[in-house]
Amino acid sequence: MAAVKLLGFWASPFVNRVQIALNLKRVSYENIEENLRAKSQLLLESNPIHKKVPVLIHGDKPISESLVIVEYIDEVWTDGPSILPSDPFARATARFWAAYITDKWWPLLTEYRTAEGEEAKAAAREKFVEGLVLLEEAFVKSSQGKGYFGGDEIGYLDVVLGSLLGWLRVREATQGVTFLDKNKAPQLAAWADRFTLNSAVVDVLPKTEKLVDLINSFTKTT
Repeated sequence: MAAVKLLGFWASPFVNRVQIALNLKRVSYENIEENLRAKSQLLLESNPIHKKVPVLIHGDKPISESLVIVEYIDEVWTDGPSILPSDPFARATARFWAAYITDKWWPLLTEYRTAEGEEAKAAAREKFVEGLVLLEEAFVKSSQGKGYFGGDEIGYLDVVLGSLLGWLRVREATQGVTFLDKNKAPQLAAWADRFTLNSAVVDVLPKTEKLVDLINSFTKTT
């Protein structure tokens, strides 16, 4: 099998998605840490359209965009556990929720952070929690009483949503607000704890303290 390289940045949840998928498949890879303020020539050549991480390089073939990369990993390394559901309807449903999480729900956290005034912040948090309740319902249907969206094992939606937990928790810590509301989404809150401790995940998600230091470093240089 051709050599595998991952161009990434430790704090990026989208890079974390790819790392978790590689761990699930037990794929050995070279992790190449990028300086996003001085991007390498390899990154610029490998992803000339967006010029951002993650980029997976398999042999001499670069693949960009986290969701695309996760699906590529699932299709290429078939010996490991499947990440996407095998059933076409379940697979389509998982892709739908993955797009919702990435494009609709997750940006609401930024909307909360940039909202001005208590009323605007309360409205932004309410929209975020409304989406959380929808994801709780999706989890109940998808997991069918088991531990993960994927059932007994971590699957596609676990990877997509779980990769965001590090930043979700640091926003809770720095802004003094609970986003992963156990009263509104108790099963999803329990899932989050379970996912974080999984062997494929535990050394990937950045620790809250380290992310706080990163945020503080950005504040000092802007």
